Amino acid sequence: MTENPVFNNTWRDELPGFYSELSPTPLHNARLLYHNRQLADDLGLSADLFHAANVGIWSGETLLPGMQPVAQVYSGHQFGVWAGQLGDGRGILLGEQQLEDGRKFDWHLKGAGLTPYSRMGDGRAVLRSTIREFLASEAMFALGIPTTRALTIVTSDTPVRRETTEQGAMLVRVAQSHVRFGHFEHFYYRREPEKVQQLADYVIEHHWPELVGQADRYERWFRDVVERTARLIAHWQTVGFAHGVMNTDNMSILGLTMDYGPYGFLDDYQPDYICNHSDHQGRYAFDNQPAVGLWNLQRLGQSLSPFIAVDKLNDALDHYQFALMRAFGQRMRAKLGFTTEQKADNEILTELFGLMEKEGSDYTRTFRMLSLTEQKDANSPLRDEFIDRAGFDSWFTRYRERLQIEQVSDEERQSAMKAANPAVVLRNWLAQRAISAAEQGDIGELERLHLALSKPFEDHEGDLTQRPPDWGKRLEVSCSS
Repeated sequence: MTENPVFNNTWRDELPGFYSELSPTPLHNARLLYHNRQLADDLGLSADLFHAANVGIWSGETLLPGMQPVAQVYSGHQFGVWAGQLGDGRGILLGEQQLEDGRKFDWHLKGAGLTPYSRMGDGRAVLRSTIREFLASEAMFALGIPTTRALTIVTSDTPVRRETTEQGAMLVRVAQSHVRFGHFEHFYYRREPEKVQQLADYVIEHHWPELVGQADRYERWFRDVVERTARLIAHWQTVGFAHGVMNTDNMSILGLTMDYGPYGFLDDYQPDYICNHSDHQGRYAFDNQPAVGLWNLQRLGQSLSPFIAVDKLNDALDHYQFALMRAFGQRMRAKLGFTTEQKADNEILTELFGLMEKEGSDYTRTFRMLSLTEQKDANSPLRDEFIDRAGFDSWFTRYRERLQIEQVSDEERQSAMKAANPAVVLRNWLAQRAISAAEQGDIGELERLHLALSKPFEDHEGDLTQRPPDWGKRLEVSCSS
């Protein structure tokens, strides 16, 4: 453990013109509400840093040695429309922690106050949205999905107006990089292709060092960005995660899930599920995420066209669907307990999805309960989840016959399926329950939920794995969430 982590500032030092220098604007009577002990340990941080006396570190009042805060500038397409200059409107990059093992992590303070890129915003975050991002990013990490991480939650007495007046809050977000598709778009649309290439050189040097000096480095780099994005979205689809705002400025160049706002995990299986009540056209519906991922990559490819040949860009983009379907197929076979690939596998999955959609089956519970299947036993606790028993029985017979082809014992397969099918995911109603308690000063539910989400593949007692209550299904989340 170290009292003072070591910080570099490569973004500031190597990319002049890509940011504005400024310090955070502190909150009134800031208090450290909660911190991520597991992440703190991984970053080698001393427990002393999280004592109440050091709240200034997490609330923007105190800069650790080496920190040189900046707000990054970028642009992007929002809901399919070019939105022009955006940038860190309420976030500040504090510095880049350099670990002894060579890893480097951005520390990003969200809710840090007005910046030159705040536009009509107030530069603040509220406790509700801060808790939602904390829980979501940590839930995704435990599921094995690439993501930004969350280190601390700070609350305060600063009033912030959203739909109502709420408590101002801050989140320290940690990531290998905060570079977005929109960073490249910004300079492309400003007709500064040399800066687009400069940024590409920067990310290759810091995140794809094996490509430095290679004649075809840009083509190989872009192809890997396509691959990473395809795998990410395939993984979202297999756990039933809807991002909600897949604007190009919310897409990570490293293939990380970032900028958690109106996200949602499926409760009832609804392929056209829209988690963002501001998304009136359904552009970012659950089943449209793969197509939007490709559209966003096409916008990135356009931004890189000054120094990557169009045919090379198209070759990489043509790989997207194959990469996505390969990753999706591998993960869905694991969820179904298949260790080999058979011709009828897609038909079995499609028929199950059809039954689930017709019945409004709970996505997470269905696959978790399917993990208990015994090859020779027609009885299954999952049967009671379906009204159309005959339809389920017909499918289940074919499914068990398919399992027997594997020649894998029930015990071995069930164990593998449980490792692929989480028992608990971050349902919106669970997040809201933790938020409501935390707003009253009680972090017990936040702590309990965070612990459960850190072990998603273990069995859990209580209501964490149950269908949501009626009020939980009526929750609405928007871009302020």
